[in-house]
Amino acid sequence: MNPDEIYEKVKLGKISPIEAMKALKGVDINKDTNTQKKEFVALDPTKELNELVGLTEVKELVKELEAYLTIQKRRETEGLIVEPVVLHMIFKGNPGTGKTTVARILGKILKHLNVLSKGHLVEVERADLVGEYIGQTAQKTRDKVNSALEGILFIDEAYSLARGGEKDFGKEAIDTLVKAMEDKKEQFILILAGYSDQMDYFLKTNPGLKSRFPIQIDFDNYTVNDLLKIAKLMLTKRDYKLSIPAEQKLKSILEKQLTFSLVNFSNARLVRNIIEKSIRLQAVRLIKERKVSRDLLMTIEQQDITEGGIS
Repeated sequence: MNPDEIYEKVKLGKISPIEAMKALKGVDINKDTNTQKKEFVALDPTKELNELVGLTEVKELVKELEAYLTIQKRRETEGLIVEPVVLHMIFKGNPGTGKTTVARILGKILKHLNVLSKGHLVEVERADLVGEYIGQTAQKTRDKVNSALEGILFIDEAYSLARGGEKDFGKEAIDTLVKAMEDKKEQFILILAGYSDQMDYFLKTNPGLKSRFPIQIDFDNYTVNDLLKIAKLMLTKRDYKLSIPAEQKLKSILEKQLTFSLVNFSNARLVRNIIEKSIRLQAVRLIKERKVSRDLLMTIEQQDITEGGIS
């Protein structure tokens, strides 16, 4: 039902105001109670975050924010001083550690908490902000900030804005972002993301930059066990599963990669590449079979797992 239909039903006495509120939240009032409960769960962004593997520091941060914002509302009710909420953040870590995924879910959570009215994510990189000629960069950057108002502006590999030195237009983008963070500090959230070492260097390029980000989160590499959990979740969502030998081989590959590629380890991205390759190899193997059972269609075997899926 759309809002107009809901209003008409209330007006005609066909549904109660409470049922109308539920319908406006995206719940079909004509469905049974169990279905409604399932839909409420699906709409809960905090549950979506908590279902992600690992990310303990992020989950703790969200708990803190929820508690802080609830208490601020109570203080406001009692006529006490309420501090403005400034939540610009730095996400530091290797690729595939969940930075973009977390940013997207945070937008939903902050909308749910009435911090952001939209909660959408605008994801950009250097090319979206830096122009080729004088005067282009400031306008491009302002346009991206404006598109992210009441949501989150997420800049991946943010350190690339400082890579060209003093004469590079990237510095102009940084200055424009700093000004927007001050002028519109309660209208959007800026999240800068990238490799830990390079982000640390980037924050030193502008003396006032680091202090403007009250929240800095380190996204550590996943453990091998965490990566195996991620692999199984990816497969389960596609109606696949690992045989025991396949799981052992995958674990061996992950241990090797984590040991020898620690600095540039691509975490969940690596797992996804291996899994997608294994599904293709399983298809090539099964297409030769005359009879294929449901279980065979679902099972990824040892020979389907290969380091050739790594890129």
